[in-house]
Amino acid sequence: MTGEAGGGARPGRGGGPGGDAAYRPAGPTDGPALHALWDTAFGEPHVPALWDGDPGRLARTFVAVAAGTVLASVYYLPRRVRDGAGGVDLVGGLANVATLPAARGRGHVRRLLELALAAMDADGCAWSLLFTGTPAVYAGSGFRTFALRYPVGRPARPAAPPPGWAVTPGSPADWPALAGVHDAFDADRPLSTVRAADDWARRVPVWYAPPARLLLARRADPPPGGADRDLARLDGAAAGADRGAGEVDGYLVTRRDADRVRVLEVAVRPGAEDALAALFATVARDADAAGLTRCEARLPADPAITRALPWLLRDPEFATDDTGMVRPVRADPQRLARVTAAPGAFHWPGDYL
Repeated sequence: MTGEAGGGARPGRGGGPGGDAAYRPAGPTDGPALHALWDTAFGEPHVPALWDGDPGRLARTFVAVAAGTVLASVYYLPRRVRDGAGGVDLVGGLANVATLPAARGRGHVRRLLELALAAMDADGCAWSLLFTGTPAVYAGSGFRTFALRYPVGRPARPAAPPPGWAVTPGSPADWPALAGVHDAFDADRPLSTVRAADDWARRVPVWYAPPARLLLARRADPPPGGADRDLARLDGAAAGADRGAGEVDGYLVTRRDADRVRVLEVAVRPGAEDALAALFATVARDADAAGLTRCEARLPADPAITRALPWLLRDPEFATDDTGMVRPVRADPQRLARVTAAPGAFHWPGDYL
């Protein structure tokens, strides 16, 4: 949810290359300079594209400006995040945190975070959330890290999945129809985002764009010749021929990276937990066919996932993602700590900002 390296703050001034820097909300003419800054910091076209699609972006983007140059930026987007106790919190998700290389180390991000946190408070946000590889940038502003554990290991040996399932490739056009599957699977999951229609239309397809692959699981009679036909070629016409037949009961997102396959997201309908085994078996068989020796299953601690995990991994171990950080805005710090430490707490990559 981020980029680089307590409420009550007001726009102000500070040191910067060539003179004092002013700290303020972004204005209508700052767009090109922000795009240039983010191109320098990230080099990813989706960063400005997602920002451009937010109608309230200017009021929630804060900039450090000196001599007409945008030196640094902080942006936040209000998100609805489940608290694991049957409720939903309004959360300020931080993103697009960037500083020009020549202006780093001068406290610009810290000052901009003060403005962003004050605006979150005014918006009624309970807490703030970000994901970063540079936690020291945020620790001084009251953010603390939390850890998410997920299983890793060698892909399972190839095996036919439970009968009665067809696994086929999906496409970006399928995403909006999967909202109900996702919402049901994550209904009580702490730290998961309540996705809006715009998320399914824009944000999820960006984070899970090719080379990531979407797999769909449907109930189906075993095809002639056995279940292997469905798993033989996920990228070919034979596998795609059955698309559209029957309601989707589950989906999975996977991506290959070097010698490994990563599972990025999964969801199944209530009562269709066997679809997990079918999806996992497909990933394992595909990994074996490609000669991949490692699988990273970025999946939460969930009873249904645990039961199906042998179809995906053999001799699983656990890795830790400690890139997440949170800070209370209006929430009680102890309550926030319970959310991030709750059993099954998880935040999908498709919900990054």
